[in-house]
Amino acid sequence: MASVRFTVTPTKAEDLPGLSDTSPDLSTRSGARVRFGSRESVNRSDPLSEASGGPTTTASGPGGGGADTPEHSSTDQGDGNSKISSVYINNAHGVDDDDFYDRNLALFEEEMDTRPKVSSLLSRLANYTNLTQGAKEHEEAESIGEKKKASKSPQMGTFMGVYLPCLQNIFGVILFLRLTWVVGTAGVLQALCIVFLCCCCTMLTAISMSAIATNGVVPAGGSYFMISRSLGPEFGGAVGLCFYLGTTFAGAMYILGAIEILLMYIAPKAAIFVEGAAMLNNMRVYGTICLLLMSLLVFVGVKYVNKLASIFLACVIVSIVSIYIGALVSAFKEPDFPVCMLGNRTINGHDFVDGNHAPEVVEKTTDLWKHFCQSQQLNASCDDYFASNNFSEIKGIPGLASGIISENLWSSYLSKGDVVEKGSLSSSHSSHPASTHQPYVFADITTSFTLLVGIFFPSVTGIMAGSNRSGDLKDAQRSIPIGTILAILTTSIVYLSSVVLFGACIEGVVLRDKFGDSVKGNLVVGTLAWPSPWVIVIGSFFSTCGAGLQSLTGAPRLLQAIAKDNIIPFLRVFGHGKANGEPTWALLLTALIAELGILIASLDLVAPILTMFFLMCYLFVNLACALQTLLRTPNWRPRFSYYHWSLSFLGMIICLALMFISSWYYAIVAMVIAGMIYKYIEYHGAEKEWGDGIRGLSLSAARYALLRLEEGPPHTKNWRPQLLVLLKLDEDAHVKSPRLLTFASQLKAGKGLTIVGTVVSGNFLQSYGEALAAEQTLKHLMDQERVKGFCQCIVAQKPRDGISHMIQSSGLGGMKPNTVVMGWPHAWRQSEDPQSWKTFINTVRVTTAAHLALLVPKNISLFPSNSEPCTEGYIDVWWIVHDGGMLMLLPFLLRQHKVWRKCGMRIFTVAQMEDNSIQMKKDLATFLYHLRIEADVEVVEMHDSDISAYTYERTLMMEQRSQMLRQMRLSKSDREREVSSTQRAEKQTFNVTRMHTAVKLNEVIVNKSHDARLVLLNMPGPPRNTEGDENYMEFLEVLTEGLERVLLVRGGGSEVITIYS
Repeated sequence: MASVRFTVTPTKAEDLPGLSDTSPDLSTRSGARVRFGSRESVNRSDPLSEASGGPTTTASGPGGGGADTPEHSSTDQGDGNSKISSVYINNAHGVDDDDFYDRNLALFEEEMDTRPKVSSLLSRLANYTNLTQGAKEHEEAESIGEKKKASKSPQMGTFMGVYLPCLQNIFGVILFLRLTWVVGTAGVLQALCIVFLCCCCTMLTAISMSAIATNGVVPAGGSYFMISRSLGPEFGGAVGLCFYLGTTFAGAMYILGAIEILLMYIAPKAAIFVEGAAMLNNMRVYGTICLLLMSLLVFVGVKYVNKLASIFLACVIVSIVSIYIGALVSAFKEPDFPVCMLGNRTINGHDFVDGNHAPEVVEKTTDLWKHFCQSQQLNASCDDYFASNNFSEIKGIPGLASGIISENLWSSYLSKGDVVEKGSLSSSHSSHPASTHQPYVFADITTSFTLLVGIFFPSVTGIMAGSNRSGDLKDAQRSIPIGTILAILTTSIVYLSSVVLFGACIEGVVLRDKFGDSVKGNLVVGTLAWPSPWVIVIGSFFSTCGAGLQSLTGAPRLLQAIAKDNIIPFLRVFGHGKANGEPTWALLLTALIAELGILIASLDLVAPILTMFFLMCYLFVNLACALQTLLRTPNWRPRFSYYHWSLSFLGMIICLALMFISSWYYAIVAMVIAGMIYKYIEYHGAEKEWGDGIRGLSLSAARYALLRLEEGPPHTKNWRPQLLVLLKLDEDAHVKSPRLLTFASQLKAGKGLTIVGTVVSGNFLQSYGEALAAEQTLKHLMDQERVKGFCQCIVAQKPRDGISHMIQSSGLGGMKPNTVVMGWPHAWRQSEDPQSWKTFINTVRVTTAAHLALLVPKNISLFPSNSEPCTEGYIDVWWIVHDGGMLMLLPFLLRQHKVWRKCGMRIFTVAQMEDNSIQMKKDLATFLYHLRIEADVEVVEMHDSDISAYTYERTLMMEQRSQMLRQMRLSKSDREREVSSTQRAEKQTFNVTRMHTAVKLNEVIVNKSHDARLVLLNMPGPPRNTEGDENYMEFLEVLTEGLERVLLVRGGGSEVITIYS
């Protein structure tokens, strides 16, 4: 097989295969083209050598066939080398080998600038996929001709690139600080339900995400990029900002968790405030300091954060392993964490350091006495519950083999201020209320299943970590699905097994003790750890700090990616940063928003907030996958094949359910925020086309709707004017009558189909650029007038043919125009070119043949603009003949617009001598009542009268002008064949009668409607014989003489208005 590309290098002539002494001399060949048969085939054209400095010349003479001739081709042998070029291209640079086109592609070389060779395309794609993603948008990275520095090819595999980052992002503060409390409060069974539900949500989302992530390269922005490119800029911006807010609040939550560990378990004496809301204020102060330090670290350099990431991950893994080892060890040897009980109530063990709290018969009172009695004397009056119940000591960690799981299976939800009690212990006076001054362990918040879902869910987020690093992966298409799903499986197994282990090893009152007060202020999960609780305390502190740093690193980059897409104008400033691309301004905003979360100062209140934002993001990831799958978009070809639209819909439903389960009011707020961002982006018009699924959905919906409309003709009740507005452009491509489009916008009030069309004279091949310019002009005018619709530009040799083609071909299926709007040909009498009014009459005939309605506004420049509302006056309708009810419907539609809203409506009809005008008026009023149209009714009587001298005079002038124009156009022989005098007399009588009608009607209309804001009038049809076209224009002119604004209306032949509901 011959090679696809030939690279020709300068060689000696005798070294060229096939050029032996016996070969014909190149200089004697009339044409330089030879046939190639193998790899050794070469180009044999003979240009001038680049060394000679002379230009390459080609000759195309008779018989030369465009090839080089001996007189115009030579070989420079100055250095003994023959340099070879192609005669088929204009090679101004001599002999740069890469600029040569192969003779095999000679047929395509004229289009190489717009249709490059496959090899060029593949080399660009190879360079693209080796880019480190994230610094620039992939569209910019793909730009032709941009030279990139050679970057080191990514080498990260599934384990280091996806699996471990996902583990680090998923395991977090909730596992160490709240999971034991969730198990104790909800019970093992309900806790398993909570964990399983949340893990199912993330697993289904990961499946959808894997499908999207393997359907092409995912650059910076991770989930934002996937959603925006799948669902469009509006959804992308809304969900991207929700994901950004979720990540930012996650940073605040991790910082609060780290401060809680610091102040409660590592250095309790570091507390600044000690009374009232002391803990909250301490969290605010220390949280703000911690946020500032972390933001400073991120600002200084992300490389330090990335270096610390592996240390923080090691802390997490060591902590989890110590929990499992501790649980196994507890089966053989229980850790010594005694819990003091008064009756069945748990005693706060902070103030008591020795384990001997049981009251004995002694002379001296114990430390507990002063908390329950008014004094330390033995005869002091004491609390009834204290007096009636005995103290006991139970094991805080009974161990894996104790069977305590049977007590922890069921839920024990508490209200705020309730004492943590052990149900299996007996007590008297159990209804006696406990005082907050007594050393019991109290519930700090009211708990419920829904609350626990909202608090736990952040511990399963972080599944996007792998897709965010796609540029660093050796094989992202393979690594992202495997790594993410394995990470979710691992974390789900850890969470589910932890729930069972906690329920099987730890006493229920200790599990429900959120801050470990009953076990002398130890971290509850730390009591189970081996060899010491400090393993968990230190490990969890560093892991939460690391997670906070990761959030403060990732959130600004996400905001920067959104800002650089330029879909939300007010965020544009956050796209800028330091010289190396670090998002400085985005980091500042992230720190300010995170500070809001820290000022809340409660982990349990911040967690549901970020739960909402993450669930919103996951919901749309599932929606994007389901939509793409159902629409069967040609570009939807994920390498990950284990997905199905039903799984994505199930994930969507679970996300939505979890949002409302955890906090319905937070869910509504999150949706409102996302909706406002969506409408904002839509209102400002995101100028992005990403081939998104919503556009695909629109196409499918449009196709379905068009096919439904095609099933039958529209019913009269559904009729509405679908306009084709014909505009004329001048020599400078400016619209001659822009007010025509203004009138169309008033008629439509912004609704329905509007097609704005124009005709460019000429040949399509030569006038294509002119047609595009005309189309842009029309679009600009439509934007100015706020007309929603389409524009169409047709190139034709004759304008009348172009208009005819446009009327025939505009629209699609059931969305074809049913009404044509065109302007009146101004100064048609003075025009030397009769084509303008002939085109007008031809258009009237074409619309009639196509059964389309026709609207012709006369004196369109006097019509009001959209900023000039009519404060008073009437719209007068002169209903002379019935042609479908257009005259009734049009004023009603116009009055929907603010310009015509305050105008009244009057309907005039004409009665002849034989008509009963009184009865006609009654019938017309009844008809309008049934049509639900409010209007004044008047019947005008037109008596038979003699034809006036003025009528004869106007007719004579008209005929003389027509005769003169006809004589100018006819040759001598044609003049001799003119019609006989008898025929001329009959035609003159016919013209006089028509002129009489026009004059009489005009008199009546001007008399009644001289002060009307707008006059609507039936437009008579053109004559069947084209010889009377000039007379037809004169009749219309006489009919509308003296009227300021006239709308000539011609129906399409079908009823457009009905009295029935």
